[in-house]
Amino acid sequence: MASREEAEVQVSELELLSSMFPRREEFLVTDPLALAELQLAAAGEAAEMPSSKVQFTLNVKPEVPGASMVEFSMVCALPFKYPTVPPEITVRSPLLSRSQQIQLNSDLKTYLMQNCSSEPYILSAREWVKDHASAYVDRELSSSSVRTSNASQSEDVIFTRLWIYSHHIYNKQKRKNIIEWAKELSLSGFSMPGKPGVVCVEGLQSNCEEFWSRVRRLTWKRILIRHREDVSLEGGGHAEIQKQRKFSTLEEKCFDAHGPRGNHMDLGQLYQFLEQKGCADIFQMYFGVEGH
Repeated sequence: MASREEAEVQVSELELLSSMFPRREEFLVTDPLALAELQLAAAGEAAEMPSSKVQFTLNVKPEVPGASMVEFSMVCALPFKYPTVPPEITVRSPLLSRSQQIQLNSDLKTYLMQNCSSEPYILSAREWVKDHASAYVDRELSSSSVRTSNASQSEDVIFTRLWIYSHHIYNKQKRKNIIEWAKELSLSGFSMPGKPGVVCVEGLQSNCEEFWSRVRRLTWKRILIRHREDVSLEGGGHAEIQKQRKFSTLEEKCFDAHGPRGNHMDLGQLYQFLEQKGCADIFQMYFGVEGH
């Protein structure tokens, strides 16, 4: 859980970003409820720990020759211990291929680890992206002839795992959709209904993104991607994809439901299940506490 001091630092930085980039197309908090909870924690008025990390998007327009109007989006999440713990930042742009996007994000992470300490550094990350993003576009363009000559070779395939959090999953049709869509898109993972709701899907990046696009269009009180994992697979054969999977299929998992409506799962059993699958660290990302 974020201490009051850490919450105060986060709120101050978010207020600074809001004042510097007042337009929604520049800076947008994508989870207002998480921000409200953080503000209560900073004011010392929170009755309990925040339920999720603050997530927001910063759009950057670097000087890219011939494409100056194309934006680079920084999708950010602040861990409860930020700035002691590094922020989660993913930079995306339609100008970049998947491999160049992965490289840019890897270089940004290295820069932040080497140059930033326990002080707020979202602005430093934004400046780095603004100064360096065009180099990745240029690099991509300069290598286009090489890619064309090697067109017969297999391109890298991205294996993705999405960890989705929902305020609750009760509706039988939604639960049915989750299972059927995952099967249709060759995704494995699991779905835990109740309150809160947890869904994990893994498979080809394009299929995971299609699944998320369908799910988010349904009516939810609250739903978001709590964590995302992307792995580049050279060649991307079936065997390589299967090797990355932590789950064989996607099935619904219930863990000793209890509570007045029988809709609260035993989170201790959820932790044990994640531990068995080699995903125990995800528990803290979801709930802000270490499992046992």
